[in-house]
Amino acid sequence: MSARSGPPLGFAEAFDLPLSVDLRTAARAFGVCPGTAYKLIRFGSFPCPVLRVGRNYRIPTAHLLRSLGIEERPVYAADLEAGARHAALLDNTHPQTTEDLT
Repeated sequence: MSARSGPPLGFAEAFDLPLSVDLRTAARAFGVCPGTAYKLIRFGSFPCPVLRVGRNYRIPTAHLLRSLGIEERPVYAADLEAGARHAALLDNTHPQTTEDLT
């Protein structure tokens, strides 16, 4: 019997992951149960690098996404707008003079 730890990760979930994830999350991303993920690690055939931190496994998100064939994160219009608003706010808060630029 294989018990998955939830439905497979979707794109939106994958792009919101922290810098590294636990093994259960990585297993979900690959669509396998955690038991299978542990076996793959034991056999040295997990599809991406795995870090051992104490008794836990951590998988760098960049390697996980690359193993899934996701090379670049999408840029959303809302993110660009929020970044532009933040930059404008910083410019208004800390105006630069020509002396700051040299």
